[in-house]
Amino acid sequence: MKLKHLVLAAATAAAFVPAIVPALAADNAAAPHVVAIRAGKLVDVAAGTVLKDQTIIVTGDRITSVGPTASAKVPAGAEEIDLQNQTVLPGLIDMHTHLTADPMLAGYNELGVSDIRAALYGVRAARQTLDAGFTSVRNVGSSGGFGDVALRDAINDGDVVGPRMRAAGYLIGIKGGHCDENLLPADMNVTARGVATGPWEARGKVREAAKYGADVIKICASGGVLSKGDSPGAPEFTPEELQAIVQEAHKLGRKVAAHAHGAEAIRDAIIAGVDSIEHASLIDDEGIKLAKQKGTYLVMDIYDDDFILQEGAKAGILPESLEKEKALGQLQRDNFRKAFKAGVKMAFGTDAGVYPHGDNAKQFFYMVKYGMTPMQAIQAATIDAADLMGWKANVGSIAAGKFADIVAVSGDPTADVTLLTKMSFVMKGGAVIHR
Repeated sequence: MKLKHLVLAAATAAAFVPAIVPALAADNAAAPHVVAIRAGKLVDVAAGTVLKDQTIIVTGDRITSVGPTASAKVPAGAEEIDLQNQTVLPGLIDMHTHLTADPMLAGYNELGVSDIRAALYGVRAARQTLDAGFTSVRNVGSSGGFGDVALRDAINDGDVVGPRMRAAGYLIGIKGGHCDENLLPADMNVTARGVATGPWEARGKVREAAKYGADVIKICASGGVLSKGDSPGAPEFTPEELQAIVQEAHKLGRKVAAHAHGAEAIRDAIIAGVDSIEHASLIDDEGIKLAKQKGTYLVMDIYDDDFILQEGAKAGILPESLEKEKALGQLQRDNFRKAFKAGVKMAFGTDAGVYPHGDNAKQFFYMVKYGMTPMQAIQAATIDAADLMGWKANVGSIAAGKFADIVAVSGDPTADVTLLTKMSFVMKGGAVIHR
């Protein structure tokens, strides 16, 4: 009889356990990790000021409150992170990266790199970029295919550590232009996947890019520096093609980033309605006026001229490309000053992948040298970049409801912007990445 009772009791317990386990799991899921960050100084990029003695409460992956430490209500059991001797900022944003590119494989050296191998380069680059304090990036082109889309998805799935990404997949351009592959001989008959001729083909490429996961559409409106056989100042797409691309992209909810060095290409792209002009090296007064009128962002990579001229030959950059860079580098920096002074919207973007990943913050020095205050340069890499990315509700500032993407440095970067090259603390989505 006792044996019968024991069997019944065991059976009852076994039946009850499955009901208990989900309940416990639900309780655990309902209690996300809480962190209290004590900030000695906090850069309020929305107001353009620096606040002292602030406490940030992070619940799970989001910021739940920000305010003076003296009146902060820290939940019981919260983990405390002491950054009282640091300056705390929102995670930085780079709007022009190529994470799947190895900067030491340029020109003919790049021809042996498959899309899959490029994506694997991106794994290392993603970690280097995040460790450098850049918690979000816009990846404007992956050579040949959708390696950056795969990298973005791996990061989102937690398989790879890296920044939040908007990815473009392949670049869309004309045959023989900056977005085509001109290094191979004619008898190989190689044309890049994103090449389009005419408005309808161009629309088709936008649709294909969106189908396979592109968040943003990257086009080549002019020739380039690091491509063979074209001129940076020469327009490539026609106005009709540009308009078709922008209409199709916006209809599908994608923004358009236009590579454009030359003045004519810049004007055509702005009139067509692109969301940002990349490089903008030879922008003229009319282009500056149009950009201001239309609210078009300029994303000008004014650091990497140094790396190209100093290290480019070792990486395999072609002699003709080095000559093109010598002609454009200083003009681009001078036009950066001119456009910023005129009041054009500017977002931080570096062309990472042309220079070593993780060195993104070296550009801040040049942005200040050519007209910005340190605070304005920081805003270009936070709240302004978030606006161009379309993520202003989630990133770009330290505020309740936004992702807990938080970085810190020793000293005051609003006095010395070069301090941003030495991150002492990086958090992405409530998880400490670097400390």
